[in-house]
Amino acid sequence: GEYPAPGVKHLAPIAAYLDPNANVLAPGGDSFWVFRLGREPFGFGQATFGATLLPDRLRALSSPSMTQNSTAVAEPGARSRDRFLALDAADPLRAHRDLFVLPEGVLYLDGNSLGALPKATAGRVARAIEEEWGRDLIRSWNSAGWIDLPAVLGDRIGRLIGGLPGETVVADSTSINLFKVLAAALALNPGRRRVVSQRDNFPTDLYMAQGLVRLLGGGYELTMLDDDPDAEAIEKALSEHGDVAVLMLTHVNYRTGRIHDMARLSAAAHRAGALAIWDLAHTAGAMPVDLNAADADFAVGCGYKYLNGGPGAPAFLWVAPRHQEAFAQPLSGWLGHAAPFDFDPAYRPAPGIARYLCGTPPVLSMIALGCGLDTVLAADPQALREKSMRLGDLFIECVEARAGRESGLTLASPRNAAERGSQVSFRHPHGYPVMQALIARGTIGDFRAPDILRFGFAPLYLRYVDVWDAAEALTQILSSGAWDRPEFHRRAAVT
Repeated sequence: GEYPAPGVKHLAPIAAYLDPNANVLAPGGDSFWVFRLGREPFGFGQATFGATLLPDRLRALSSPSMTQNSTAVAEPGARSRDRFLALDAADPLRAHRDLFVLPEGVLYLDGNSLGALPKATAGRVARAIEEEWGRDLIRSWNSAGWIDLPAVLGDRIGRLIGGLPGETVVADSTSINLFKVLAAALALNPGRRRVVSQRDNFPTDLYMAQGLVRLLGGGYELTMLDDDPDAEAIEKALSEHGDVAVLMLTHVNYRTGRIHDMARLSAAAHRAGALAIWDLAHTAGAMPVDLNAADADFAVGCGYKYLNGGPGAPAFLWVAPRHQEAFAQPLSGWLGHAAPFDFDPAYRPAPGIARYLCGTPPVLSMIALGCGLDTVLAADPQALREKSMRLGDLFIECVEARAGRESGLTLASPRNAAERGSQVSFRHPHGYPVMQALIARGTIGDFRAPDILRFGFAPLYLRYVDVWDAAEALTQILSSGAWDRPEFHRRAAVT
């Protein structure tokens, strides 16, 4: 049936989906049915929220004493929240939450913007400060392996993105790394002058492309497709323009969470004679991706979101082996030199991925990023993906079932979890004050102009019950109008 509804209809096929031996026993009132799975009767009523609860056979709603006339599960409060607690108890990733510092009384649904602090980070960074820097001083570039951190951490990130050893390096910021690989891609495609992206790509990617186009002159051009283009629209643009040098996309859209088909669009770029650059800022650490299998050309990403590297953590870049030594990127800093400590006045690019380095690595930040990578690499990537999809599905169901159409919320993310990254976004005409009111009561998401309420689901530390509680908080704020207070309308520098 439809949710919410006066009564749950058509239960027989639902029961058959759960178990071929299931049979509906009888209606137990306008809003409650009872059916049988095996030997135990199960109840199904308005207190549940849609089909994604069904595959787990409604364990939290079962009771050996439940009968056809029972109304126990129709209670909308604690009994339904117990369902989410039961999911947490059965969560194979639940122990990973203990790896993080998570403030009491805070629901943190913003790991897609800044990952939580790993418990190991403070001690590891303190040791680097007190012993490696304080005691061993400059010797630690060798003795503590500081000089190797860009490559060592790069190879570890490579395991998360389908990169082989020697294909990924940690350096600089996402913006700087995008400049490097875009310059390389354009140089590798002489005679072509067009970069194709989308208008709702993350702005720094567009800004860096605009700056590089201006710097190069000579008829280079950035073409921005309309917001949220599907694969067919992108393929059409690639085929219509005969001079496309680069397709530059973010794998998971930062506003809506929509996922691009990397393999399909990389192949489309290659058919059009272009190279494909992928921004993995909202992908790495949240979902499996295989750059080599997708035949991508270049990729960049940040370290402070799902990789839990801390605010301003160093970024990473990946270059397909076929391109690594074909071009020397323009930010030819000393650490990308073939022999930096020869102090040769003439630049000679290092072999392989090392030529994409620029300046001296920020050691303390890289050490913190290493602690974040420990937390991600300790988990099964597929388990992370499965949990994040389920968290998002449950959040959508809870919010839509409880807030109702009068709330002003409109789902901006794909409803199909397979098409969505590890976030859910809703549009609301007063999105900014609504989010500020949520944050004030300890439920932290973020706002993206002009009207996006964005909720991230970092599966390493977010619980199912957090989804229930966050949906309840959002519903209460909207229904009470608590968001419409002057302090919630005042814009902060960071939204």
